[in-house]
Amino acid sequence: MSVFQDYFDESQQLVRDSVRRFVEREILAHIDEWEEAEEFPRELYLKAGAAGILGIGYPERFGGSHEGDTFAKVAASEELMRSGSGGLVAGLGSLDIGLPPVVKWGAPALRDRIVPQVLAGEKIMALAVTEPSGGSDVANLKTRALRDGDCYRVSGSKTFITSGIRADYYTVAVRTGGDGFGGISLLLIEKGTPGFTVGRKLKKMGWWASDTAELFFDDCRVPVSNLIGAENMGFACIMANFQSERLSLAIMANMTAQLALEEAMKWAKQREAFGKPIGKFQVLKHRLAEMATQLEVSREFTYRQAAKMAAGQSVIKEISMAKNFATDIADRLTYDAVQVMGGMGYMRESLVERLYRDNRILSIGGGSREIMNEIISKQMGL
Repeated sequence: MSVFQDYFDESQQLVRDSVRRFVEREILAHIDEWEEAEEFPRELYLKAGAAGILGIGYPERFGGSHEGDTFAKVAASEELMRSGSGGLVAGLGSLDIGLPPVVKWGAPALRDRIVPQVLAGEKIMALAVTEPSGGSDVANLKTRALRDGDCYRVSGSKTFITSGIRADYYTVAVRTGGDGFGGISLLLIEKGTPGFTVGRKLKKMGWWASDTAELFFDDCRVPVSNLIGAENMGFACIMANFQSERLSLAIMANMTAQLALEEAMKWAKQREAFGKPIGKFQVLKHRLAEMATQLEVSREFTYRQAAKMAAGQSVIKEISMAKNFATDIADRLTYDAVQVMGGMGYMRESLVERLYRDNRILSIGGGSREIMNEIISKQMGL
């Protein structure tokens, strides 16, 4: 527990304890059912809002708490991952990628109307950047927004949008100017706006409990007052949000690895072969030791970057490294946990089977492994 004492103060530990109790009380008994149903009840947003979980890290004036407290957010994220479902965490937490631009750059009237509802769990927020023509190449997105008096007329489409089916508010990246990153803006688009339709629910390898959708805009008229930040400055807003998103993904990866290690340890202690627990065989004992070592290194490096972010430092290179390293370790540990558990690790009733599937998206979402390496190399001056 010393690693927690090094990074988390008493207030942040109270956050951890509170979220852990919420997961035990409201989620664990139902998570297998929700995974198979490929959704969780909308009511869970209201419960998480009432428990103060959705508001962690946001201003008190909007109903939040621990504003700007990086490690309170980390503690909450880690405990939510103890649900064993990356999809649930992604769906419940989609506000954390959709809402920050509104909080930071939205007009006061927009913020005052939108943010409290989302933090209370009354409304659901999503971020819509990725398009059928590309994901990580944000600067070349094609959804167009043309100014027409006091409205923008939006046409285009988005895909792979987390919480896309049932979100109420969408922070949408659009092209208001010329080619490249200098022509991108962010608009708040509300469900039910004429010309905006939600497509089919997409089937995924993992993250079953989260809904993922396609979005379509056909001459959709959006008030100019829904512009987030200055026109043609959306790319900077998106990039500013990426450091926090990549930290979140690294945390998810480390917790995925942690849960996989715990499951493998339990199995190694209770499963017997040739008259003794399989964990007593040196080959498995050493594999588990290596798994624990790799996880400890990854978690420590991730926490270090979180500490720098909390101190206001820019960690563009280092958080990209942390995301890649953490997802690599989660790849390895989920693979090894399935191997340690043998046939049981391949069964749907096994947590490690879900962890193995859920883990695969983590090195793709929020900027792929290859894009992270591009960022790292550029920061190195290459």
